[in-house]
This record gives sequence, C-alpha cells and structure tokens, in this order.
Amino acid sequence: MRAAVCPQYGPPDVVRIEEQPSPPVPAGQVRVRVAAAAVNFPDVLLIAGQYQVTVPVPFIPGSEFAGVIVETGPGTTGFTVGDRVTGAAMFGAFAEEVAADPAGLARIPDGVDDRTAAAFGVAYRTAYHTLRSVAGVQSGDEVVVLGAGGGVGLAAVQLAVQLGASVTAVASSDEKLAAAASYGARRLINHRSGALRDLLRDALPDGADAVVDPVGGDLSEPALRSLRRGGRFVTVGFASGDIPRIPLNLVLVKGVHVLGFQFQDVPADEFTRNEGELRELLMSGAVRPHIGAVYPLAETVQALERVAEGRAIGKILIDLT
Repeated sequence: MRAAVCPQYGPPDVVRIEEQPSPPVPAGQVRVRVAAAAVNFPDVLLIAGQYQVTVPVPFIPGSEFAGVIVETGPGTTGFTVGDRVTGAAMFGAFAEEVAADPAGLARIPDGVDDRTAAAFGVAYRTAYHTLRSVAGVQSGDEVVVLGAGGGVGLAAVQLAVQLGASVTAVASSDEKLAAAASYGARRLINHRSGALRDLLRDALPDGADAVVDPVGGDLSEPALRSLRRGGRFVTVGFASGDIPRIPLNLVLVKGVHVLGFQFQDVPADEFTRNEGELRELLMSGAVRPHIGAVYPLAETVQALERVAEGRAIGKILIDLT
C-alpha cells in the first residue's frame, strides 16, 4: 500500500510517500481501506516531535479517517467486512489502509459521503461537547469563538448557532471570517485589524457568556477579558503554538470560570446525549463540515503545510481513492 511516512522529526516536508506492507490485523481489530483522511494540527506537532505524546519514528501520521472495513481480526465484534466507518487514532491514517480498534470507530450514516464523514468527526465532536457540556451554552448566549476559520473553530460557530447562541467570530483574515459568516456568525472580528481587547469591547459592550479557544497565544487573555461576570472560558488547544499565561487576578475579579476540554471528562450520560444530538444534526443536514481543500496522497506535505501555517479554512482532507 502507499502511505505517507515520517522518517524523522521535523517540519512537514520531512514526510515521504512510500510503499508499505498492509498493516497486520490483531485479534479484536479491523483493517480499513481509507477513502479520505483529515489533517489536524496535532498531526503537524507529532511530525515535529512537539506533541505531548511522542510516536517513535518512522511512523505513518494521520489521526482521522473514513473508509470501509476490508478485514476483521479474530474475536472482533460489532463490525463486519463492508461496513463504512469513520475513526480516529493517534497515527496511521495517511495510508491506503489502516488497522483500527473498533472502540474508535463509528458507522457512517446512510447518505453521508466519505469526505463529509472524515471532515466531521474530531472537529465537530470536540466543538459540540465543548459547547454543550463544558461551556454550557444556552439559547440566547453570547459566544466568542477564536480561530473561527479553522476546523474546530468553524465547527463551533455552526454548532453554537444551532444551540441558539449569538456568535462573535474571531479570525486572522477576512476570508476566514466570510466562511464564519456563511455559517451564522453575527459579529466578525479580524484580530489583525487592531487590539483584540478593544475590538471585543466594542462588539460586546455587555460582555460574552462563553469563549471557545482552540488557538491560545496572544488571543486568550483579551478574549478572557471580554467575558461578563460568571462567564466560561474553555481552552481546547493551542493552534498558535504558544501556551498562554493567564493573570489569575482576572479570574478572581471577574468571577469567571476557566475550563479545559477533554473527551474523558464529559459525564457518560451527557456524552451519550451529545453524540446522539450531533449525529442527528449531521443526518438531517442541519450542519455540514466546511472542506477547504482536498489533496491527493502525493501532496500530503502541502496539506500539512497549509494547516501548519494557519492557512486552512475548515477542514483539509487527503483523498486516498
């Protein structure tokens, strides 16, 4: 099979396209023929050796995929050959085939194509669990979304609107903000046009109820300052590459809540509820992922560079058909 391989840690251009043996299928696992894979910022960090978990080189990057099961290992239950599935793993997705644990798979609903399924999973699940269970967003809330043109950010814009919130989208270009507006953002802020603290104060004089932050860096503190008393600030990731330092006096004086999102921290009953609601939104067509670009496997480096440099709008995919 063809696969993108990271032979050594470094920038995206260390990745090479090589012929590799098909992955073995241990007991309890399945082998998936990959149709499409999504590029996520942690893929860039893993290749650079800068993620919180290190994968020994050489390895096949890629953490999110959609395709069809072509083999099941001994003792596998719940899935059979021919099932269309989407899945997530730490690595291995940028290849024509991937071995996967059924626990990390979900069936693709009828009527949903492979590219949509690959683009939907991680970003939309992250955004929805964040909004629904961590930020506790309610109809009528004012929600600020940082990085509103990226995968998680644009998903958060769409889903917050579905929950009845009024969304202020913050992004680095007018093109990204136009995408956010097309999915329902009411207020648009290009943070490169001035001091974000002032821009948010002008846009939201009464403050925001919640901030979703997948970016970090210099944007976090001014966004935190935009919260009204009792507001919720949820950190989802650090796509800027910089982990911010938050003055705790702001938390004390403003009485706000600073929270972090991890899937395992969502209570089991809420997790099940959220997953069901999100699946209904996808099946009904109420939300659809924004696919900013699709690259062939041979151009995996270019896809990774687009994400690494912050030029992606929505999700970037790799086509393996």
